[in-house]
Amino acid sequence: MKRLSFIIYHLSFIIFCFLFIVSAYAQTYPISPVPFTSVSIGEETFWGQRLKASRDVTIPLAFSKCESEGRYRNFEIAALQLQGKGTENASPTFKEKFDGNWSEMKIGGFSFDDTDVYKTIEGASYHLLYPELRSPNYELRVSGEKGNSDFVIRNLKVYIDSVLAIVAKAQEADGYLYTARTMNPKHPHEWAGMKRWEKEEDLSHELYNLGHMVEGAIAHYQATGERTFLDIAIRYADCVCREVGPNPGQTCVVPGHQIAEMALAKLYTVTGDKKYLDEAKFLLDYRGKTTIKHEYSQAHKPVIEQDEAVGHAVRAAYMYSGMADVAALTGDTAYIRAIDRIWENIVGKKMYITGGIGSTSNGEAFGKNYELPNMTAYCETCAAIGNVYVNHRLFLLHGESKYYDVLERTLYNGVISGMSLDGGAFFYPNPLESKGQHQRKAWFGCACCPSNLCRFIPSVPGYFYQTHERDIYVNLFGGNTATLKVMDKKVVLTQETNYPWEGDIALTIEENKAGQFRLRIRIPGWLQNRPVPSNLYTYSDNKSLNYSIKVNGEEMVNGKLEDGYFNIDRKWKKGDRVEIHFEMEPRLVTARKEVEADRGRACIERGPLVYCAEWPENSFDIGGILLNQRPTFKVNNYQLSIINYQLKTIVTDAQQLSFDNSGKLTTRDVRLTLIPYYAWNHRGPGRMMVWLPWTLQAASATPADENSSVSANKH
Repeated sequence: MKRLSFIIYHLSFIIFCFLFIVSAYAQTYPISPVPFTSVSIGEETFWGQRLKASRDVTIPLAFSKCESEGRYRNFEIAALQLQGKGTENASPTFKEKFDGNWSEMKIGGFSFDDTDVYKTIEGASYHLLYPELRSPNYELRVSGEKGNSDFVIRNLKVYIDSVLAIVAKAQEADGYLYTARTMNPKHPHEWAGMKRWEKEEDLSHELYNLGHMVEGAIAHYQATGERTFLDIAIRYADCVCREVGPNPGQTCVVPGHQIAEMALAKLYTVTGDKKYLDEAKFLLDYRGKTTIKHEYSQAHKPVIEQDEAVGHAVRAAYMYSGMADVAALTGDTAYIRAIDRIWENIVGKKMYITGGIGSTSNGEAFGKNYELPNMTAYCETCAAIGNVYVNHRLFLLHGESKYYDVLERTLYNGVISGMSLDGGAFFYPNPLESKGQHQRKAWFGCACCPSNLCRFIPSVPGYFYQTHERDIYVNLFGGNTATLKVMDKKVVLTQETNYPWEGDIALTIEENKAGQFRLRIRIPGWLQNRPVPSNLYTYSDNKSLNYSIKVNGEEMVNGKLEDGYFNIDRKWKKGDRVEIHFEMEPRLVTARKEVEADRGRACIERGPLVYCAEWPENSFDIGGILLNQRPTFKVNNYQLSIINYQLKTIVTDAQQLSFDNSGKLTTRDVRLTLIPYYAWNHRGPGRMMVWLPWTLQAASATPADENSSVSANKH
């Protein structure tokens, strides 16, 4: 009987997910996104491991921090204030923190602290597709620190519902929800201003909070079919649409920190209510036309006149995502031209080989063209996530594989480097070189990066496939099962692969109600001798990698690539199998001479993965090495010490330059071992380099007192 109930539960849940695909996007893009609800990732795959770490470690950690750092308390205080109740009605936790009159209460923290709750709910919502997380027998646990008891979630769905109940009570009657003001309207947060929207273009983050609320609410709605959170978000969005705009009686401001634009565009696609798209476009149209005009927040001139990525990289990426949304959903040619220009500037002059963006800590910002330092590279994790958002939307607009070439590179390098393999520690910046001064941390006071990873990693299933009329785009590779719609007919396919470690991929048609359709398989740029879709980086090893594709054992020949895709158009039947082979070898990459930091240097990558040298594998100072002019490589299976994680290393011959005790320059042959960049910094602080000296121009010698010492690598 229990087994029958279990089967019925799973079937009903699968049916809900399938039916949701039909209605998830009421209004859509030229290329249709596929909801995360339609793609199930295998747990033992590369991305399955990342999702498991997110589910079992990152999500409960983030919720525990929302509790311990007072994020929930802010909503509770706001609710009590709205109800006109005193502190005697507050929880014991609140009473411990505050004993006095409301008017005396000083609001601390950041004005955007509410978003940690919204982002964590968003990430957790993606995981609600796993039925076991709705069971009280499946625990999510964070070990208590300093004698504190463990933090335990026994039913994720019930826990999220309890948090949403707290959030709902803090919403004002007209839909406004911003605890940094509502907690103490007479003395709001110092960044908030005395009136709504008064400091929006500066530091209040009222619209930023709205953006993350909407994003989280849509994910929750998609995962559960329930409107609990969505209705809260719609009420706040409606409040913004009424109060913020160019008309008489409205406040004409634009976001100081962008994200509301892309969130409102997404709300339009879900509800079909055009006022949300109109509001998103207003927030973009009026940038550069209101009070604050500076590059930091991309408000230096109207967006359709912009042609260079400038200012705070996270703000910029979120705004460019919103521009791509508006361009795709409206067909506005001025927006299309502007976002295309900005994208070309990023991939041609301002993007790291890891897909990271934002080179300087001064304003967490883009630098000048070709200003891409390694040791001081900022490359904020949130900015890399933003780079994924931009390129995904530009693909939905244009349908060209080059956007997914950038997306994949960013995903496998610049994004996942921001989170430890166990899901419990995080980078804010992601440098490409270190002397040991960089360490992941369990949390930050400004927790935007951990909470952003919390919401982004479990959303990855939604990036694998897209559809357009009779086309299915296969854009990412990893073991999964996908339920798709082609011309409103159901198609189920599975993908089997050990990508990115191996280049063999098998696609099997499990069910096909659509008859004939075209399968469009992305042939990655790294396989077409193009590391990025510009001349910023090039391969310098004279190699030429190949690929092959078979259908039911018969090799497809003379296949012409169209926009970077190999197309197979046929009437598919159940059991049809497509076998894809991507040749994978280590490649040597160099940068344009204008990139001063990389002159005379090379980096090594294999498939979509960028590699780095790190101290634990190398018993010499990696800062003093010199790559061979014509290096050869060996690929090995490897297990990282301390943690049980399997990966592949690349080993090559090199020379170590050093001075002996008499001051004479000496060389010795060494075997240099490289690991994937995303996996560095798991075994303590020490030396790490992505860009390795390849000419004497870039080489440096190890001082005599540090020669052949492991400590030279560690410090």
